[in-house]
Amino acid sequence: MSRERGFEIAKGFEDKEINLPVRKTKYSAGYDIEAAEDTVIPSFKKGQNPTLIKTGLKAYMKEDEYLMLCNRSSNPKKKGLVMANSIGIIDKDYYGNPDNDGHFMFSFYNVKEEDIVIKKGEAIGQAIFQKYLIIDNDEAEGERIGGFGSTSK
Repeated sequence: MSRERGFEIAKGFEDKEINLPVRKTKYSAGYDIEAAEDTVIPSFKKGQNPTLIKTGLKAYMKEDEYLMLCNRSSNPKKKGLVMANSIGIIDKDYYGNPDNDGHFMFSFYNVKEEDIVIKKGEAIGQAIFQKYLIIDNDEAEGERIGGFGSTSK
């Protein structure tokens, strides 16, 4: 069987009992992603950085694909969690990068008045593999040299 796209456990999480993502129904677009460890997301205060929730996962895919990280539809109402970047984009070349092996995380703000505790193994979001298109005169030749937030460096 050829490897086209999928999930693997990121380095440093091999012994943490991380579950690989699954779709819950045959027509689900997204793979449910779980938290790799207990995490407290503090109630929002002006000037505060978002909280990164570790997944312990990395994703591999075809050259013309990316992985889109989306919030669970129930998170804003039930838990007050909104993704700081609305959606996350994981590029193909993020996989195996030298900084963090391609470990992707979810970035959340908590808009509730109380802190929210996310437990290890709790579903925090979903991941959807997507194709993308490039323009006729695209000349991108750069190569990723790092992990989180490194695309423009």
